Amino acid sequence: MRMKSRESLVRLKEFQVNEKRRQLQQLQMMMSEFERMTKDLESQIVVEEKKSGISDPNHFAYPTFAKAARQRADNLQVSIKELKMQEETLEMALEEMQAEYARATALEERDGGARARA
Repeated sequence: MRMKSRESLVRLKEFQVNEKRRQLQQLQMMMSEFERMTKDLESQIVVEEKKSGISDPNHFAYPTFAKAARQRADNLQVSIKELKMQEETLEMALEEMQAEYARATALEERDGGARARA
């Protein structure tokens, strides 16, 4: 009975570690995508400013598209900062889960060794 519960605990911990890794990878992919989108928007802003000859966002004739793109890029930067904070939290949680998994694995190996000697 105890052997089964240890094996189940190890499998559970392994699942939790893998799930946190997956979440972390998803978060990192999202941040990369947001960074790519920001770069695209910034290059579009430059093109619009060159077309209009106005690069001052406060100018009355500043292109509307450039204003909207600038706001979107700013919003993406805020989102990236928030995601980085989530990433740090997830990394700490992953480290904790990896430690728990290592402990559970060590217990199972210890119990397995004891059973082999018995």
